Amino acid sequence: MDAQFERRLLLSMNGQSSLQSLSPFKSPLQSPLKTSDRYIPLRSSLTISNLHYQINPQTTSSPNQICPSPTTTTTTTTISPNKKRKYEHNQIGLGSGITASESDLAIYRQLLQNTLLDTNIDSILKISDIQNINQENSKTVQTKKSIINKENSSISLSSTPIFRYSERVAENSISTSNLINKYHFTRSPISNASVHLLYSPKKSIRRIPKVPYKVLDAPDLQDDFYLNLIDWSTSNVLSVGLGACVYLCNAQTNNVQLLCDLTHTQLPSGNNNQSTIVASDTVTSVAWADWSNILAVGTHRGHVHIYDVTTQKRLQSMCKHTSRVGTLAWNDWTLCSGSRDRSIIEHEIRQQSALHVFHGHTQEVCGLKWSPDKSILASGGNDNRLFLWSKSQPSQPLHSFNDHLAAVKAIAWSPHQHGLMASGGGTADRHIRFRSSLTCQTLNICDTGSQVCQLVWSKNSPNELASTHGYSQNQIVVWKYPLMQPLAKLFGHQQRVLYLAMSPDGESIVTGAGDETLRFWNVFAKAKCIRNPDSKLNGLNRMR
Repeated sequence: MDAQFERRLLLSMNGQSSLQSLSPFKSPLQSPLKTSDRYIPLRSSLTISNLHYQINPQTTSSPNQICPSPTTTTTTTTISPNKKRKYEHNQIGLGSGITASESDLAIYRQLLQNTLLDTNIDSILKISDIQNINQENSKTVQTKKSIINKENSSISLSSTPIFRYSERVAENSISTSNLINKYHFTRSPISNASVHLLYSPKKSIRRIPKVPYKVLDAPDLQDDFYLNLIDWSTSNVLSVGLGACVYLCNAQTNNVQLLCDLTHTQLPSGNNNQSTIVASDTVTSVAWADWSNILAVGTHRGHVHIYDVTTQKRLQSMCKHTSRVGTLAWNDWTLCSGSRDRSIIEHEIRQQSALHVFHGHTQEVCGLKWSPDKSILASGGNDNRLFLWSKSQPSQPLHSFNDHLAAVKAIAWSPHQHGLMASGGGTADRHIRFRSSLTCQTLNICDTGSQVCQLVWSKNSPNELASTHGYSQNQIVVWKYPLMQPLAKLFGHQQRVLYLAMSPDGESIVTGAGDETLRFWNVFAKAKCIRNPDSKLNGLNRMR
């Protein structure tokens, strides 16, 4: 080999030019070293814990944002949802003609994070938890920015930062990702957590129908906020008070029959129930007993009638009130009635006598509900007050709430959480307030924007409840508790939705309004089937 050629070859391998070594003068400008353009990252060091910054999702570029120019401030333009969705799909790599749901996009993003950042999220439920945490963090960042803007009003922030920094996580002495396990020898190109993520069952989205599955005419259904004219029994029979009559409708067979007519009937005269007069009366409240064949009917004259549905006969009548009875509440063999005369009377049905009289309201009593354990009675009135009464101490209320600004008719106890109660106010209040009877404190407040007429908790899901509203939206809303996010808003009634009752299976509700219609809605989830492993019908139980 030629010596000069060998010298030039060695100099080129060392990054020097042969002309530069031979020339006596060195040029001040030197060409950069030639290196390879291939870069192979080390994936073991790229973990989510090593990154001390996170991308702020609210500051990423989107098609409806325009970068601020030096001459103008921030300007925004609206864009159609279809173009925005197409832009988001293109950002994650989905071209035209490929559609994906929000859950699929979330799984796709999480697979990328599992592969690149080793997040090891193996369940779809964990994705929602992380999203909730990020939303809470973004809210805290926004509040801090608002405080800074208020204090430093002279400093204008033209743009928000792309990254928001967080604290570094201390690295463990022995990293679990560096340990060798059986998943290092798998043939799958994705990690074990990603495999579990793909095979994890998707959470089915329950869609609430926006249209009622049945509509019935209810002529002479009174448009009165202070009355309670419908109730649903455990035997799937709906009772409706229409004018002076009470009708029974079998929800399964749709058979309708007349229970009583108070236009010309014998009514008790005064406090002496033995003397009767023939007069007319109107129905103001109905309530089924815990056993399904007994129905209580309150009237405008202040009477309370007890009917046996199977024989269609009146068992007894009580005349203790001096004005109309707008609400009724059963507690085993006792019946509480609230009246316009501002009193609440507890009747003993077997002895046909009044046990206790609750005095506390200064105006008409329009809401009564016993707690699920039948120990506390909640009463609401037109005096904007809510009282809690104890069955053992009826002389004075346990506690009174005075934070409502209108009449309190809507009262509902949670069947899942002990002591949790919800109450709603009228037109001037429009709020649903959640309270605890154990601590007598208000837990949560939700502004509904319209008059709250009725409330009911779901029997099957512990974090859902439904409310009916009057002025000015006339709607039914299904809420997610405790976030109080509306799951569905149902429209159909032309006037105030004053009456509400739930089916015995807890899946459907019926609503009544001043437009003289009854509408049946399927709003709540089905009850979970719990199998008994000790059942005699289980043949595998006897196998050894």
